Amino acid sequence: MRMFQLCVCGEPLQANEQPTPKPTGSEVLLKVLAAGVCHSDLHLADGWFDLGGGKRLSLTDRGMKLPVTLGHENVGEVIATGPDAKGVRIGARMLADPWIGCGSCGPCRRGEENLCRAMKSLGVFANGGYADHILVPHPRYLFEIGDLPPERVAPLACSGVTTFGALKKVPTLASEPTVIIGAGGLGLMCLALHQKMGGHSAIVVDIDPAKRKAAKEAGAAHVIDGGASNAAQQIIDLTQGGAWAVIDLVGSSQSARVGYDSLIKGGKYIIVGLFGGDMTVSLPPIPMRALTIQGSYVGSVPEMAELMELIRRTGPPQVPVATKPLDEVNAVMRDLRAGKIIGRVVLTP
Repeated sequence: MRMFQLCVCGEPLQANEQPTPKPTGSEVLLKVLAAGVCHSDLHLADGWFDLGGGKRLSLTDRGMKLPVTLGHENVGEVIATGPDAKGVRIGARMLADPWIGCGSCGPCRRGEENLCRAMKSLGVFANGGYADHILVPHPRYLFEIGDLPPERVAPLACSGVTTFGALKKVPTLASEPTVIIGAGGLGLMCLALHQKMGGHSAIVVDIDPAKRKAAKEAGAAHVIDGGASNAAQQIIDLTQGGAWAVIDLVGSSQSARVGYDSLIKGGKYIIVGLFGGDMTVSLPPIPMRALTIQGSYVGSVPEMAELMELIRRTGPPQVPVATKPLDEVNAVMRDLRAGKIIGRVVLTP
């Protein structure tokens, strides 16, 4: 099988070949049909996250071992199974949930494998889908997609379940405007799911006019330039006093400042994005104004199941999706880093 692997952090992915694995135990082998390119892959390729103040979080210190095949948004066709893989049929087209935990800790036992401290995520700590084939450890991480287009379903494995999980943390979804910071692949996915989940209205913030235009065309009630000096005040004015919920899909020092400063008393700032940086906040106003700062990391297996049921009822989110050959993965990642991509690019081996 052929795969594109991260061999040295900071360098382009390398095309390598190795024998196609044979599934054992409960493993399932998929022939990859579609693999989404996620902004997180840029951080993985760099090998670190920016913690602000000149500090970095090393991914190899967190357990990422090289070489590793990137790609965590995957749809594939079942071509082989281990003897203990029950309930999976050869030829089925499946979305692979990549957020795999150890299976035995408290979070894993209650279905929150995304909170496991010893994760084995596909495309991060185990080989992912920038390849001809991908090995999934158990059928419970697979969701049949039927006749849905693989290139439209693949982004649900990260972009979809990540924003779905964040939206579920918004108690005022159906009654108050939700602020979405970032109109890239995550932002447009979040906007589409916000509509499918019965969201009241969405205010989308981005520094890129092309992405603001895309968000407006996709149904945002209002769009705001995140680079404007009065961006937070614009949100306060549009929400008649401040936002009840802000979902920050960027996660930079600048976006965090805008999101936090725009909250109303009792409001919630949900940070999802991993761009990096830091923010200083005064502590007394947090209890005095009953504010919530909450992190939201990808999604759980039950949330993926819930999302897939929503998609089966309502269809895939209408997010711009372009397809490229797997061989162009490094060029796609360069374009993503340069901010040239609207929506999502999905690789097709």
